Amino acid sequence: MKPTDIKVEIDANGFAIQEAVLSSKDVSNLLLSLERIGKDGPVRKRGGVFAIRNLLDASSEVRDVAYSPSVRKLVEPILGSKFFPVRGILFDKIPDANWKVPWHQDVTIAVQDKVEAEGFGPWSVKADVLHVQPPASILESMVSVRLHLDNCGEENGALRVIPGSHKRGRIPEDQIQSIRDLSDEAVCSVKTGGALLMRPLLLHASSPSQFPGHRRVVHLDFAAASLPSGMRWFSEAVPAEMSILTGETTS
Repeated sequence: MKPTDIKVEIDANGFAIQEAVLSSKDVSNLLLSLERIGKDGPVRKRGGVFAIRNLLDASSEVRDVAYSPSVRKLVEPILGSKFFPVRGILFDKIPDANWKVPWHQDVTIAVQDKVEAEGFGPWSVKADVLHVQPPASILESMVSVRLHLDNCGEENGALRVIPGSHKRGRIPEDQIQSIRDLSDEAVCSVKTGGALLMRPLLLHASSPSQFPGHRRVVHLDFAAASLPSGMRWFSEAVPAEMSILTGETTS
């Protein structure tokens, strides 16, 4: 898919799939990096490492990929040339951590300090990192890139999305199910080395994997503008220790 086509897909549907973004060597390097984190990092395991927050701090290989030409080619047509990564998370589905994720939007961002600003809130702390729900305009100006390190189809928990739902802005939780009931969904099957691009406000969900094995995804959030009122993205901080997630929802 050409960069112009990706932008058209993102604008219309809120997501796009691009295969062969990472080479087999890129995938191997990332898997080795994640394996080192699992062995050497201060992590807790449930039959294996299944999710890691603050991945940009924990892995130089992930940082390199986030700034790589192959990822820039995907993101630049959407956000312009001055974009930067603001969050990185590893997701995996293994027999001991094979969860179902209900329909939701990704509505929080990671920041350094609590700064009172109009439209920001509520606040929360996830894995020792401050998070806040920003105005919809902030989320609408971001894009997420999910890099797949394993083949990911419907049978092993591929993301399911409601095309075009990103155009609705922030959707109250009590309206999500009715929108789901009245909408068609798309299954985002992606092969190893491929990428799923999506807007954070796109309604999405995933089912448990139907067979044992990995479904490793490096989820990268990108933005292209500073936050208001002196607030700073967490990625602008001095690298902190990475930590473990207890579920897949990025919001």
